[in-house]
Amino acid sequence: MPAKVNPDECTGCGICVDECPATAIELNDKAKVDEDECTDCGTCVDSCPSSAISLE
Repeated sequence: MPAKVNPDECTGCGICVDECPATAIELNDKAKVDEDECTDCGTCVDSCPSSAISLE
């Protein structure tokens, strides 16, 4: 399953965008994961300081 971002918890810091090795995350106000590009590696989950990203 691709990573999911909880928009209520996301602060829009952009750390996950920089850390994603698959470049599957874009940032507008909040992070958004491209489910087709996500490789389920969990790097974004580990790097998110607000724990807004999860692998389900």
